[in-house]
Amino acid sequence: MKLSSVTVSFAFITLLIFAWRLLNWVWLRPKKLERCLRKQGLTGNSYRLLHGDFREMSRMNNEANSRPISFSDDIVQRVLPYFDHSIQKYGKNSFTWFGPKPVVNIMEPELIRDVLLKHNVFQKPPPHPLGKLLITGVAALEGEQWTKRRKIINPAFHLEKLKHMVSAFQLSCSDMVNKWEKKLSLDGSCELDVWPYLQNLTGDIISRTAFGSSYEEGTRIFQLQKEQAHLAIQVTRSVYVPGWRFFPTKTNRRMRQISKEVNALLKGIIEKREKAMKVGETANDDLLGLLMESNYRDMQENDERKNVGMSIKDVIEECKLFYLAGQETTSVLLLWTMVLLSKHSNWQARAREEVLRVFGNKKPDGDGLNHLKIVSINPIYIQFSNSS
Repeated sequence: MKLSSVTVSFAFITLLIFAWRLLNWVWLRPKKLERCLRKQGLTGNSYRLLHGDFREMSRMNNEANSRPISFSDDIVQRVLPYFDHSIQKYGKNSFTWFGPKPVVNIMEPELIRDVLLKHNVFQKPPPHPLGKLLITGVAALEGEQWTKRRKIINPAFHLEKLKHMVSAFQLSCSDMVNKWEKKLSLDGSCELDVWPYLQNLTGDIISRTAFGSSYEEGTRIFQLQKEQAHLAIQVTRSVYVPGWRFFPTKTNRRMRQISKEVNALLKGIIEKREKAMKVGETANDDLLGLLMESNYRDMQENDERKNVGMSIKDVIEECKLFYLAGQETTSVLLLWTMVLLSKHSNWQARAREEVLRVFGNKKPDGDGLNHLKIVSINPIYIQFSNSS
């Protein structure tokens, strides 16, 4: 009888603690943060239980995507409709609600500068627990860890190293253009949706430049990471309930399956490279080879002490980052470039004339790219280096 009453008391206290934490998470803490933000002069919607502004964001995004996009430079209303609406309503310094968490929007240059310079004060927000299955790597690190990892990664993204990959770029582009040419009608024209081709192009280029001889495995990784990214977007657009990731939902199971397969593929490729490097073989001239070579050099310089260099798990995370940071962003850059060139035909003619003048009928090479002024390699270099 005594044991039974102790058990009931323990269960009651546990339930009470859980209820308090739940109440604090869904209401007390958000309202306290709202009061603090308003005291600092920030404005925004009042907190709405659990969902915050998610429902309104979703509605505005659906409305914006249902309308044809206008051919203008003002694309904010299409890309970020809710944030544009919030800024118009509450001003440049305001806040929005991602579920029970407030997100502060700032547009004043001096405030932005403070955030970027004060790394110890303004740190990266913790990633969504399921989002970690898609990507972590250097993008999620802070402070000394970020500095050490960036030092190892940087050599792989030097401009001169990227120039050696021009042949891989050219091969992937030629494959895509050949597919387009096969679709031409007898009069030499056709209507074509280039977006899926550009997505495949950048994935193909990353597979070639990141994994070289392991191109087939790289292509499979690209397909899996693409699916994982779509699933990650879905889960981050909904309110995350603590512990929900452990439930065996269809999305949760699929994300874990993809993560497990991608990690296994990358681990196999990396272990093959490690064995080759240990017997004295030269590292492949691809991103993975350059990354492993830089990591190996860093470990030797530090006498292979503990907590120096990157583990296989770390290298896997950086390889996954290659895809996320380089694929979709570069696809969008290429598509928007084509849109602007089609709109401004004079720049299209100047760009074509420059390429023909520098290369003629020859294949592009790194040295020739240095002579391009209108079609500059710098935006491409910036896009690649930003992935680290």
